[in-house]
Amino acid sequence: MADAYILIQTEVGKSSHVTRETRKIAGVTSVDAVTGPYDVIARAEGKNLDSLSQAVLVKIQEVDGVTRTLTCPIVRL
Repeated sequence: MADAYILIQTEVGKSSHVTRETRKIAGVTSVDAVTGPYDVIARAEGKNLDSLSQAVLVKIQEVDGVTRTLTCPIVRL
């Protein structure tokens, strides 16, 4: 199982919409609106990083109002 945090920048005034739509995506386990350089942070899971990227990240990037994403895979030390 692969887990990652996905940091999302949105267009001005779109963070609520992006938060709502991102919650609907299969594989997304949590979503929060935040302040700072990113507007929304999502946590997602997949069978591996490739499936997480194909099944979740691509769908997040297609959400209206998303301008940029940064994916941070979780490592277990």
